[in-house]
Amino acid sequence: MSNQLEQLKAMTTVVADTGDFEAINEYKPQDATTNPSLILNAIQIEKYRPLAAEAVSWAKAQSNDTNEVISKAADKLAVLIGSKLMEQVPGLVSTEVDARLSFDTQATVDKALELVALYKEQGIDTSRVLIKIASTWEGIQAAKVLEAQGIRCNLTLVFAFAQARACAEVGAYLISPFVGRILDWYKAQDASADFDGANDPGVKSVTHIYNYFKKHGFETIVMGASFRNIGEIQELAGCDRLTISPKLLAELAATQAPLTQKLQPATEKADAPAAMTEHAFRWEMNEDAMATEKLSQGIRQFAIDQEKLESILSELV
Repeated sequence: MSNQLEQLKAMTTVVADTGDFEAINEYKPQDATTNPSLILNAIQIEKYRPLAAEAVSWAKAQSNDTNEVISKAADKLAVLIGSKLMEQVPGLVSTEVDARLSFDTQATVDKALELVALYKEQGIDTSRVLIKIASTWEGIQAAKVLEAQGIRCNLTLVFAFAQARACAEVGAYLISPFVGRILDWYKAQDASADFDGANDPGVKSVTHIYNYFKKHGFETIVMGASFRNIGEIQELAGCDRLTISPKLLAELAATQAPLTQKLQPATEKADAPAAMTEHAFRWEMNEDAMATEKLSQGIRQFAIDQEKLESILSELV
């Protein structure tokens, strides 16, 4: 019998949630995704520091303004790491827009276009690039603009069904609902509750989103993310894609038990309801304390790590 990682690959596209090239080489996922936290961790490993130096050197040739150099270097570094990842995966690589732009539609669009231009300068086939954007209302509207221009987007930090639905309605290529962070919130509310297996609230959220998309014919890809244990992954086997950390990839590879496909495309189809309005989106988010808190927390943490990354780059300027 093949291990559970190999079994999972037969029913779900496996994505590596890491910037570590060696982990990707070992587990051979189809796609890779990064964020500021992962890039920050990567460049603190000595063997990856030359990429930071290369990014700073390039940025210094573009501008004499120190702040602009640091900003450009951060973008260049993300693209350099993304380009390296593309040498190791046959599919797509997600590169994230600065989280500090999460509430500015036009600034998000502009930054996305800058990242795509940097990939083109690297000679990269930009059809393999996904622009990763926080799924605020403003971010979702930015994705609508970018998708219309042929730039595919990964809407991240999805915690609420309202976010998922709004993303699908604007034609986002892919969404990343965060399983483990949803579980974290509910555990903090009631540590004694049974959240194992199918009772996991993060698993329930992704299952609901997946079933809704398939029933109503939305083509947006559902990619479960932020897993705390392989049990969550096992419960979502069959989801379009799952992005998994090296630690959990290793656990799956070491597990020999049969893996059952839990999610299946819907056989019953129905027309989609009218698209959400901004008012409806904001009200549903307001009514969902977990989603509101976790979205804000996620944006703040990515912004903090972006600033830490820029601090490291500033030392090289």
